[in-house]
This record gives sequence, C-alpha cells and structure tokens, in this order.
Amino acid sequence: MIDIEKLQRDIKLSYNKELKTIEERVEETAAHVNKEWGIDPNSLSTAEIKTIVSTILELETKSLHDELELLVAQKEKIEREIERKSHQLQETKYKLFDAMEAVLDASDEEALSKLHQVKLQAIDLFDILEETVESTIIAALEKEADIDFDEMLKEAIKELSFEAIKEGSLNTVRIRKILSSILQSAINIAEADPVKAKEILAPTIKGLRGGLYLSIERFKQRLAYMPVEAKHILIEDYDTIIEDLNASDVLFMQVIQTKAEESSEPVKEALTQIQKEIKFDIEELLRLSKETVGVMRERFSEAAKSALKKGSNMLRSDTAKEAKRMGVQIVGVAKTALGSAIKTAKDVMEKKKS
Repeated sequence: MIDIEKLQRDIKLSYNKELKTIEERVEETAAHVNKEWGIDPNSLSTAEIKTIVSTILELETKSLHDELELLVAQKEKIEREIERKSHQLQETKYKLFDAMEAVLDASDEEALSKLHQVKLQAIDLFDILEETVESTIIAALEKEADIDFDEMLKEAIKELSFEAIKEGSLNTVRIRKILSSILQSAINIAEADPVKAKEILAPTIKGLRGGLYLSIERFKQRLAYMPVEAKHILIEDYDTIIEDLNASDVLFMQVIQTKAEESSEPVKEALTQIQKEIKFDIEELLRLSKETVGVMRERFSEAAKSALKKGSNMLRSDTAKEAKRMGVQIVGVAKTALGSAIKTAKDVMEKKKS
C-alpha cells in the first residue's frame, strides 16, 4: 500500500511549473507517478487520486489563492469604509435638519411639518424602520384625545412605508421585509395593550396597503415616461418583478397571516378580522399591480431585458434616538396633512351650500 504522505511530498518536489500548460504538467506528473511508484493512472485508488489532484490543485492555485485572499481583505476594508461613510452621511443629514429646525419657530406647526416632510424624503429609513414605527404609534396614541387617531395613524404609516419602499428595488423579499417590520412594531405595541389591538392594527395595515399602493403607482408612472435606455435605474430583475407584481395581493395577505400566526390570541383574532375587512382594498392593489405589469411589458422589449441592471444600494444607519424623533415628526406631518384635507373638504361643502 502506498504511503499517501510520501506520495504527496514527491509530487510537490517533482511538479514542473516550467511547462507551459496545465495539461502538460498533469501528464508529466502522471508519468512520474507511474515510473517512480509503479502505478498505472487507471488503477489508482480513490485516496491516491484525491492526493494527486489536491496536491496539484494546491500547487496550481497557490498564487491565485493568495491574490484572492488579498482581494477579499481589500473588499472587506472597502465595505467597512462604506459603512463608516454611510453612517457619516446619515449623521450629517440629521445635523442639517436639526439645524434647520432650530432656525424655525417651534410654535409654527405648518413650517415644522414642511421641514419634517422633506426630512422624511431625504434620510434613509430602512435600518431605523421598526424604531421609527414604534415611536410614530406611541406619539399618535399620546395625541389620541385631540386627533382622529385612525385616519392620522393610517396616513402616518402610509407615508412612512411609501418612503421606505420607494428608496430601493421593487421586489418581494425587500417589500416583505419592510411590511413585516412595520407590522411587527405595531403588533409589539398591541401586545402590550390587547384592548386596543384592533384600534392600532387596523389603521397600520390600511396605511401599509396605502404605502405599497403609492409605491407601485409611482413605479408605474416612472415606467411610462422614462426612456428605455434608462431602465436600469428602475428595474433590478424584469421577470422577478413581473411575477412579484402579479402576486402583490398574495404577498400582502401572507405578511398579515404570518404575523397573526406568530402573535398572541387577541392580536391574532384582530389581524384575522382585519384581513376579512380589507378585501376591496386588496383587490384595488392587485388591479394597479396588473396595470403596472402591462406598462412594463409594453415599454420593455425582449432584447431590453438583458440590459437590466441592479439599482443603487441603500445607505445604512443605526440611530435609535433619531428613529424616536422621526416617529414624533411623522405624526406631525400626518396631522398637518389630515387637517389640511379636512379644511379643504369643509370649504368645498360650504361653497356648495352657498
């Protein structure tokens, strides 16, 4: 029986890297093993073949392996630097908006609402989403006595989910994560106060539906007017997005159902009841999704699909304190928007009466 370790050492010493091709080098090694060890290549055992192959592979790939390790180390260094710079960018945005807020009159709700609306659109929400939602709901509950809680929370969640979804690509995995994160934050608060479970969860789910609807509608509008040459800005994967849009209703209901199964009985009961009540809203969502699929198919030919590229990555940030501030500010934005809508409706009615 051949000593595997000796065979391995012999191959390392005899392997001729001076030969031009790997075929020539392997052929010479096989001839050497046959001559020195008296083994026909066709009669090698599995262990012997493994030893020869692994030894040659090690010799052939050593420089490539070293280069790859260097590249991986460089990649990790770049990723850490991107993380740091992204954090600095996010922090700079926060400081800028804090400075702008300090300039404004603290009692001028309308001016502050405009600034916070711009802030909501400018910062990156994904990594502080759950904390921001929690703060939004708590802030709304604290103002419950002097506002229409249901409408206000629905508008706040709609705005928040819309801004989070539209920051990146429109695909199932990402949308499911956003919807699940927002709903889970609402569930956490509902679990702490089961009596108000449906009061909290119903407007949250309606707001989620509204935010997703707005995101798809925005996507559809941009598809209609953007040149085909610029399609890579909008679409990460043509076929996947077509499939995802055609099942937007299933995705939405699955998120609710999954969270219901994971929750306590009072919350599960509330979510199940809400699911039954939003059937019409979900049908509207699917209708829009299918219209968007039609626009996509019309705009992009089979040849255009091959050129689709991935969009830009979202920047990352982890700032719990900022999330809390954002929640309070989003409530303010929604409250102002709702107040404006009510005033407009009243003005229209008064004009009709006169």
